[in-house]
Amino acid sequence: MKASVVIANFNSEKYIAQCINSLKSQTYKDLEIIFFDDNSSDNSLNVIKKFSDVKVIENKKQTNFGSLNQLNAFRESINQSTGDLIFFLDSDDYFHEKKIETIVNYFKNNYETKVAFDLPIYVYDNSSYIEKGKKNFFKTYWQFIHPTSCIIVKKDIVKDLFKSISTTSYTDVWMDLRLGLYAQYILKNFNRVDENLTYYRRTENNISSQFKKYSKNWWKRRSQAHEYFHTFCNKNDIKFTKNLDYLFTKLICSCFKR
Repeated sequence: MKASVVIANFNSEKYIAQCINSLKSQTYKDLEIIFFDDNSSDNSLNVIKKFSDVKVIENKKQTNFGSLNQLNAFRESINQSTGDLIFFLDSDDYFHEKKIETIVNYFKNNYETKVAFDLPIYVYDNSSYIEKGKKNFFKTYWQFIHPTSCIIVKKDIVKDLFKSISTTSYTDVWMDLRLGLYAQYILKNFNRVDENLTYYRRTENNISSQFKKYSKNWWKRRSQAHEYFHTFCNKNDIKFTKNLDYLFTKLICSCFKR
């Protein structure tokens, strides 16, 4: 079973070498690396081109929305991939050396699985934190939201997957939530590998820092996630009932408009 690791990069030259070296040190060797550079203005391309066995895609056109750019990066990278399994990876994250071997074995032993999620190790400047994958406090429509770099899919579902999640609306709803909802409600096949295999970096400069928990931006993004899910349900003939989380989120956001 061949693995394709598709990497989305924008101005992350500082972390690229660690990202790529984590793949080269994998215990599982049947893999290819496809690196999508999204019109970076830093030294990213010079860094990645030092790795001769990495396929590099240079993109020169972007939207104004990082979430849509990320979707495009992964879609285009997958179009040029040849693997049976697709491993998503943002270029400031990196893998545990046994991640690909562990995940490949999981898929081999669970043949019907189409999507799998492992757990992150959050990496900060001077510390790290191991996520246990507990459910959110609220009873939400979605399960624990696994970072994009923790998601693996079979190549044969990719066409239907992107058709389902690639709406250009709801630009604060990123691929991790979109793909999680697809797995939970369309595939009805939410599979979690309860091992921490992905190092997920958090810095003051990455997207997650813009949405500190319970901040105004956090509530607005949560409201947009509810709107996305409502549209998702209508599109796929799924019954939608406004739950407490939905109502409370809308109430909080209405206060911001006063």
